[in-house]
Amino acid sequence: MSQNVVRLDEAPLFELLTVASLFLVALIGTIIAYQAYRGYRRNDASSMLYLAVGLLLLTLCPFLINVAVTTLVGAEQVVTAFLENVSRLAGLVAIMYSLYGQH
Repeated sequence: MSQNVVRLDEAPLFELLTVASLFLVALIGTIIAYQAYRGYRRNDASSMLYLAVGLLLLTLCPFLINVAVTTLVGAEQVVTAFLENVSRLAGLVAIMYSLYGQH
């Protein structure tokens, strides 16, 4: 298994912007999820907990999956994309349940 290591000063601008945007999506999604969690704690509203979990699965987890699977495991790109999409799907289901579920 050979890995292509790219130094930051050698990476194309597009790749740097892509990584930066993925990081910002994960960061902002985590901040919003934290606020939803605070709402859950403050009001004891389970829908806010499902919203927080859904946001994390939709934003933070795909980023972490991408980094972990690519860096640690070195799996194929199609495996990484599949796992990211499963996380996003679970996040959307959790958000939908927070909106329409019986709590």
